[in-house]
Amino acid sequence: MDSVQAFWLALVQGITEFLPISSSAHLILPSQVLGWPDQGLAFDVAVHLGTLSAVVAYYRRDVGAMASGSVRALLQRRLNEQAGLAVLVVLATIPAVLAGFLFKDSIETQLRSTMVIVVTTLVFGVLLGVADVAGKRRLPLAQLGLRDALVVGFAQALALIPGTSRSGITMTAALLMGYQREAAARFSFLLSIPVILGAATLKLSDLVAQAEPVPWSQLAVGFVTAALTAYLTIVVFLRVLERLGMWPWVAYRLMLGAVLLWLTLSA
Repeated sequence: MDSVQAFWLALVQGITEFLPISSSAHLILPSQVLGWPDQGLAFDVAVHLGTLSAVVAYYRRDVGAMASGSVRALLQRRLNEQAGLAVLVVLATIPAVLAGFLFKDSIETQLRSTMVIVVTTLVFGVLLGVADVAGKRRLPLAQLGLRDALVVGFAQALALIPGTSRSGITMTAALLMGYQREAAARFSFLLSIPVILGAATLKLSDLVAQAEPVPWSQLAVGFVTAALTAYLTIVVFLRVLERLGMWPWVAYRLMLGAVLLWLTLSA
């Protein structure tokens, strides 16, 4: 992989990580359609750390409040609102962690195909549209309880299947349970922090065990590009979400699925 490919792959990662359109699908497609080489483990770590820095920077107030609230809760031995949200984020992360531990190998070997991406892109795109229309959109994030957080967490576990979209399926679940669009997006993005951090940590441990030389220039390009584009994407997404809802992303998923289906059948 050269620096130009590194830039474009990082750009794709930064744009798609937090949009409900599946970053994994878009990163698999260059190798499937364009014949590009796999980006490699080191590059995966770099772009994940880039998108992690973006979401932490955007939600720095929430992250800081949850951290300080957790410390106060420990000192006072009494749960407060900020610590409660932190607990829900941690608990909602557990289903994805368990699913990744149990099914990671089979998913990576059996489900990383273009046809799987076609099906998940279309099916979960339609479901996102249904959730946006049928959801009552009344509940703020402050009303999120343990049951609803776990429902979102189990939905997130489905995102291990390429094409599902972690942000898409978690927001779909929250919308179907009646949460406001902003609340669904906010919890989804906060939920991404431990998930991305965990994935980057695991990949980093594997990277340390490798003897291959590290392409530092490509990693720097990947990190900076992913971080900047991810931050801008969050800003734009939340503004579009407030005005147009999920429909731009639903339409995109349906068009992408149709194009991929055509490419697969005509190959």
